[in-house]
Amino acid sequence: MADIKTIMEIVRHNEEIARKFFEIEKRILTILNFTDLFEVLLTEIRSKFGIPYTWISLIDNSDLSGFIQELEASEALKPLLNVIDGESFDMLVGARSSPLLVNHDLKPYFRLLPKNRKYFVKSMAIAPISLDGQLIGSLNQADISAKRFQPGIDTSLLEQLAVKVSLCLSNVTAHEKLRYLAYHDPLTGLLNRRVMESVLEREYYRYQRYPKSLSVVFVDLDHFKHVNDAHGHDRGDDLLKYVARVLMELSRNTDVVARYAGDEFVMILPETDKQSAGLLMERIQRHFRRNPLSTTEVTIPLSISYGIATAEDHKIDNPQALIKQADEALYEAKQTRKSAPPELPPAAPVNPNSGKIVDLSRERNEK
Repeated sequence: MADIKTIMEIVRHNEEIARKFFEIEKRILTILNFTDLFEVLLTEIRSKFGIPYTWISLIDNSDLSGFIQELEASEALKPLLNVIDGESFDMLVGARSSPLLVNHDLKPYFRLLPKNRKYFVKSMAIAPISLDGQLIGSLNQADISAKRFQPGIDTSLLEQLAVKVSLCLSNVTAHEKLRYLAYHDPLTGLLNRRVMESVLEREYYRYQRYPKSLSVVFVDLDHFKHVNDAHGHDRGDDLLKYVARVLMELSRNTDVVARYAGDEFVMILPETDKQSAGLLMERIQRHFRRNPLSTTEVTIPLSISYGIATAEDHKIDNPQALIKQADEALYEAKQTRKSAPPELPPAAPVNPNSGKIVDLSRERNEK
């Protein structure tokens, strides 16, 4: 009878463990963003199983690496997240898909632990997780008891949970990409026109309440059609992506850069008057003239035209008027450039060592 009683207790214990795993799986399968997925997963494991330490390790160059910054922004998740390089992860875990249990020689595995926390660890369970078949990291648990994750114990339920987590990651990734495309231009990654108009409306009414200047710049590329005709649409796409990256890099964090349509871009510059906006655009224009797009196949010279409008103009009485006036200013700028005589390049001294004409000012700028 004692043997039967013991067996029944083991069966009930295993059923209780399976039930807890099932409850966790049900919770995570309904979540559609990375932060909530990992927060709920780790919290549920810790509370249902009394695990002292639970955390996620992510490989820094995996398909999920683009979301690491978003995950680290979570105050609850940041202490439970470890980012590790692929080579180190491979040395510790390899290409295995089943959980790894360790309770001796733990020091090498401490590289998986989140930084800036104290741990008293005697055993660890490391369950690899993947995204669309690619290994991206692991779901980790650790205990102060060496027996908790002793090698040889059954890990089938933990492996099943890791598979469910991997499926959830695929679902969340698909959802996040759709959400991203709803707000961003798919080619350049900038905000799209619809979102830009919403941001402009917000900034305009903020300016009306707290008048601290607000400027809008309409930008387009000069001779963009010629680039497509001469070099193909792939190089044209490269040029648009290059322009988008530079506009973002040379603007402030508080500025908004959006792709309006085709080769047209809009910049929203809060707390910026017309003169300051002009200085910024002159700096951007100089950058493009000195730094053409260079690919392995071709170097493409680049220049831009722009028009600036400011909310301080008494004729502006709504956000749409700002866009319209900036567009009109851009048109006037392009017409003026068309009617102006061609600009002659500055005289360049002769380099006596080569006999070739060189622009020394350009050389100084490039050094």
